Amino acid sequence: MGHELVEQGQSVYFTTCVLLVQRLLQAKHDLQLEKELRRFDKYEALIIDDIGYVQQSREEMEVLFTLLAHRYERGSVLLTSNLVFSEWERIFKDPMTTAAAIDRLVHHSVILELNLPSYRMEAAQKKKAARGGDNAAE
Repeated sequence: MGHELVEQGQSVYFTTCVLLVQRLLQAKHDLQLEKELRRFDKYEALIIDDIGYVQQSREEMEVLFTLLAHRYERGSVLLTSNLVFSEWERIFKDPMTTAAAIDRLVHHSVILELNLPSYRMEAAQKKKAARGGDNAAE
């Protein structure tokens, strides 16, 4: 979807959740969080990959929530997650923050739920099978 947006002339910023959170956390420690949040305003779409994949601290999730609240009704946010919303308390650490984050995300949103096998796992299995086939021929 990001590639398609770029093809249509939209400005897109893609990052993993882990890298984004670390960037925001560093800005917070440097007392530059608001400035860092405004830097994302120039992008029409912000793509955050793998939210929920790595368990992070409350402070890290607070800066992520701050970004989501900042982007609310200012610009598009596209997220990928391996967790359904009912499991997002594992991400945001408490029910109120979780509900507030989900509320901001689902308002004006389109949710695509893809119940597909992981293409990375599928590629790894094919590679492993190919190697196993090579060994059998020897």
